[in-house]
Amino acid sequence: MAFTRREFLAGSGALALGLGGIAAADEVFNYKYANNLPVTHPMNIRAREMAAAIHRDTKGRVNIQIFPNNQLGSDTDMLTQLRAGGIDFFTLSGLILSTLVPAAAITGIGFAFPNYDAVWKALDGDLGGYVRGQIDKAGLVPMDRIWDNGFREITSSTKPIRTAADLKDFKIRVPVSPLWTSMFQAFGSAPTSINFSDVYSALQTKLVDGEENPLAIISTAKLYEVQKYCSLTNHMWDGFWFLANRDSWNRLPADLRAIVAKHINAAGMQERADVAALNAGLQTQLTAKGMVFNTTSPDTFRAQLRKAGFYAHWKDKFGAEAWGLLERASGRLA
Repeated sequence: MAFTRREFLAGSGALALGLGGIAAADEVFNYKYANNLPVTHPMNIRAREMAAAIHRDTKGRVNIQIFPNNQLGSDTDMLTQLRAGGIDFFTLSGLILSTLVPAAAITGIGFAFPNYDAVWKALDGDLGGYVRGQIDKAGLVPMDRIWDNGFREITSSTKPIRTAADLKDFKIRVPVSPLWTSMFQAFGSAPTSINFSDVYSALQTKLVDGEENPLAIISTAKLYEVQKYCSLTNHMWDGFWFLANRDSWNRLPADLRAIVAKHINAAGMQERADVAALNAGLQTQLTAKGMVFNTTSPDTFRAQLRKAGFYAHWKDKFGAEAWGLLERASGRLA
């Protein structure tokens, strides 16, 4: 059987494509996952298990190397790297992500969620879906399940915070996020935006007198060494979106994407349970390390935020659709 030169070249091209497909089927993907938390935090414990499960179930084709504790830079540095493809996966608070995706900050509205039931109803439901859609529009790929950071408490080296009035002129570190700055300005505080990697030194040198974080981070980052008081304000809930660089994600064949997403989301659910269990026992542990705790009521804080126009301002910023989804879980705020 004879072939013309054109037929031979066409056949060779098809063979090359076929071989390329076979090679691609055996391709190994080496990805970097970065976060800002200590190796002892439940996020990194579950992430190590997650990476091992992904490696096993993809038969070694997806290897995820974990870089915890700001090893690859500050939050804002790592977000830049994620967008550029230098990092393939990154977990980031929605409030810091809001510098790129403004809608992501809505989960951190002050005193919005009364408890975890309200949080998960919103974030595993319509509000979470709305925020993921906005993240996707910004060019990143969010996983379905947000990981827990916890309800945030205010710590201080100078005094306990019992009412909104105690926050007047208080020098407090806040993450690099407009919503955080806005909220503490509404209390008459002096907020300073500092990346998490620099928080301990800022407290140690008295650049600021206080900060606010969930108990799990206060413990694992050893902030109790440079803070005396912890006020249980529960002033905002914060979580970590598990984000992927879109090009890195799309390079994975569909079957591998399904395996990776399954294990990331499952690890996120386990991490939620871990953080809840950890927080339940941390007050006793931190008290033993010298921290002095006090409880608070949300009443004076919410009243001050309404008086200062905080809720009205952010309702206008987020828009009626997003705010309506928030208030389904929080109740009326503005």
